[in-house]
Amino acid sequence: MKNTICMASLLLGLTLGTAEAQVMVLGGGIAKDCYEAARFETVSPRQGAETCTRAIELEAMNAGNRAATYTNRGVLRMRAGDYDAALSDYEKAKRIRPETGETWLNEGAAYIFLKDYPSAMASLDQAISLDSSDLHAAYYNRAIAKEKLGDVEGAYYDFRKALELKPDWDLAEWQLSRFEVTTN
Repeated sequence: MKNTICMASLLLGLTLGTAEAQVMVLGGGIAKDCYEAARFETVSPRQGAETCTRAIELEAMNAGNRAATYTNRGVLRMRAGDYDAALSDYEKAKRIRPETGETWLNEGAAYIFLKDYPSAMASLDQAISLDSSDLHAAYYNRAIAKEKLGDVEGAYYDFRKALELKPDWDLAEWQLSRFEVTTN
């Protein structure tokens, strides 16, 4: 017997998971303020991005903190709806620290917002292979991209994996409730 996964007839709007994985900055200064703006939403996204820009332009940072600051500024720019600027920041962060899964995760989310699902898939696959600290969000967002690309079965299994990684996650539970698994 083969399991068939069918989308429920009522398809509601898709919502991204916790796609905005911030990257911790060690130490103090403006770069830490940038991280806190991204992590705790202490200021508006625009103000937070300006803080990050000041950190990038004015502070001496090690490579890890510089990459994290670019990623955090990208998160803030993404929240403000400036996806192209966010993607530019993620690209800069990846050139410095390509092994940071959170950067790839956020890049995948930006591509989803831009409806560039093949690029989202590539970024989210990389976030998963790098074992991003928000792995549940990487699977969740990849499920959205898969569903948009017509891979309904793959989307179902990625939503399940997201829920396995973060049990009792209402958003993933809701997504799974839209599917009906039938046996042929």
